[in-house]
Amino acid sequence: MDDVQGMTLLRIPAMDCAVEEGQIRRALEGMQGIARLRFDLPARVLALDAPAGTMAAVVAAIERLGFKVETLAAPPRAEDVARRQRTELHRLLAALAVALAAEMFHFFAPETLVWKLAGMGVAAAAIALAGTEVFRKGLSSLQRWQLNINALMSVAIIGAFLIGQWPEAAMVMALYSLAELIEARSVERARNAIAGLLALSPPQTEVRQPDGSWMLVDAKAVAVGATARVKPGERFALDGRVLAGRSAVDQSPVTGESIPVDKEAGDEVFAGTINQSGALEFEITKPAADTVLARIIHAVEEAQGQRAPTQRIVDRFAAVYTPAVFVMALAVAVGTPLVLGWPWLEAIYKALVLLVIACPCALVISTPVTVVSGLAAAARRGILIKGGVHLEQARKLQVIALDKTGTLTEGRPALVAHQVLSEALPAQQVLRIAASLAARSDHPVSRAIATGLGAEPLSVGDFGAEPGRGVCGVVDGREYVLGNHRWIHERGLCSPELEALMQAQEAQGRTLSLLASGDDALALFAVADTTRETSRQAIKDLHALGVRSLMLTGDNPSTAQAIARQVGIDEVRANLLPQDKQQIVAQLSAGETVGMVGDGVNDSPSLAVAAVGFSMGAAGTDTAKEAADVLIMNDDLRKVPETIRLSRKTHAVLWQNIVLALGIKAVFFVLAIFGNATMWMAVFADMGASLLVVFNGLRLLRGVQGGEGSASRPQ
Repeated sequence: MDDVQGMTLLRIPAMDCAVEEGQIRRALEGMQGIARLRFDLPARVLALDAPAGTMAAVVAAIERLGFKVETLAAPPRAEDVARRQRTELHRLLAALAVALAAEMFHFFAPETLVWKLAGMGVAAAAIALAGTEVFRKGLSSLQRWQLNINALMSVAIIGAFLIGQWPEAAMVMALYSLAELIEARSVERARNAIAGLLALSPPQTEVRQPDGSWMLVDAKAVAVGATARVKPGERFALDGRVLAGRSAVDQSPVTGESIPVDKEAGDEVFAGTINQSGALEFEITKPAADTVLARIIHAVEEAQGQRAPTQRIVDRFAAVYTPAVFVMALAVAVGTPLVLGWPWLEAIYKALVLLVIACPCALVISTPVTVVSGLAAAARRGILIKGGVHLEQARKLQVIALDKTGTLTEGRPALVAHQVLSEALPAQQVLRIAASLAARSDHPVSRAIATGLGAEPLSVGDFGAEPGRGVCGVVDGREYVLGNHRWIHERGLCSPELEALMQAQEAQGRTLSLLASGDDALALFAVADTTRETSRQAIKDLHALGVRSLMLTGDNPSTAQAIARQVGIDEVRANLLPQDKQQIVAQLSAGETVGMVGDGVNDSPSLAVAAVGFSMGAAGTDTAKEAADVLIMNDDLRKVPETIRLSRKTHAVLWQNIVLALGIKAVFFVLAIFGNATMWMAVFADMGASLLVVFNGLRLLRGVQGGEGSASRPQ
């Protein structure tokens, strides 16, 4: 628990599993003044962001649940937590050995009162060694008329002891406590999957000192504006902007990009990424607590605290299921001897077995482990999902609306075609003249031409600009203009052949500029916002998933249609204002589940109204876009269909876990009533079901493959 500055730390020694964590969370979430709760299950620590005046009420609420509470001054060290877990494991293994000894007494000792009392003493010792917290929490729950897992186990163990099944009572207690420890550690693997990213950011970095020397400094102490250095093979400890050097940087830990990105002066770098080829000096732009990597971890931790729809359904079901099973067990204990004539001790024993089988652990734990694993898998792939509700909702998407500029396209104009039209001058000379005029202008189209031609500029005299038309100047004693279609037409230089050529280019959504002398058009230049390399494949993947695509853009219809044809978009709506986009998404949402993908402030209204909003370019912004539900860290549109595939896989695993948990219990229910199921078998059924759903949920940490689920339809 690294990010707990200013929070109150409480250690709850008897908080054993995710079910009990949920119990404490529900008791505290409704209390006024509590802004944030963070649980660390292996350490059994709760961090609260709440005023000091509310702490007495918080502690009282937790203690009413049967838990003891200790206040901590600092988060427990990882080695202390590990040592405590080893001690606990050794204690529970010892309890298991003593419980086996009680079984030996039961089977092999003579049937005398002394040996029987000795065996009962050994069984009681095993129960005490396994821990009395279950009884304390169980009795507290029964006093409040709450039938939770601890209440069920307390009744089952005490009942078994009283009817003479003391060896099984001891074994049940030892196995149950051991299963709780294994389950807690397994669940924490999912929770810590994303927190492992913290290790990617080194604790120290080299910082330039006032005298020009370099010194290793704690990353948390480095001020914004300082100059740091990273050598080949080292990781960046902080976010920054390159000042000197050239290198390739592996950004996969943060953005999910598999190919290293070239960096030079002016480019941004992120904490946790790996410098590969050359030394880089960079200016620190963010403190350690506000790096992109830190924000990813914080956002996923916040998302883990939200309860997904399926999780809420399961919680409500478990609240009814547990009392129902208790009533059923009571009916077996009392009803079967009266109605069916079963022996009383046999009926009570079967009822106690039912109580152990009925423990709702596997059912309740099936959803949070799966959802957290899905969130962690997405974050590792550069997809930041702001909660389980959005992870589950993505599988239902039927339409994806996409902004054009910066989403489907690069968002920067580039020279895509040029053609020399006259032989009056050598072709290279014509291009150098055009590049020279373009280089003098700051207009985006001119900059695109100058960059695209890359020719060494010539001297330009009498340079001037005509707003809305173009630029002009004198090169080698002759006047030239570099202007748009309208200006060249006004100058009477548009022949029918040239008009046809320009119309063909404009039909593709390109912006045209022409170089002309006083009486002749010399060259044609076509500039366009180029599509991203990944856009076409992303749209293809969406269609394979059964999701329709719709472009929403403020650009003109011809440009929009040209881009749509290039990438395979189904439908285009052009000449839209931000409120028009929002209205279209809202109208479509009345009949279909609609997602929106955008990259700018003007897309925020549409992102907010969509069922799931995807924001592009999150790594390049100062703060994650508030309106979006999902942030794509590397501008790769293919992450949108990947999110849908992950959502569908998560949904499938969720229901696999629910069916597994209930199915295993149903089988043992039947065995308990009509067969010969023992309390041993009941504990193994409960423990086995819990571990099965945990490990099944953890499979999601591997993410999804590119084609997986491509044939699935929205449900």
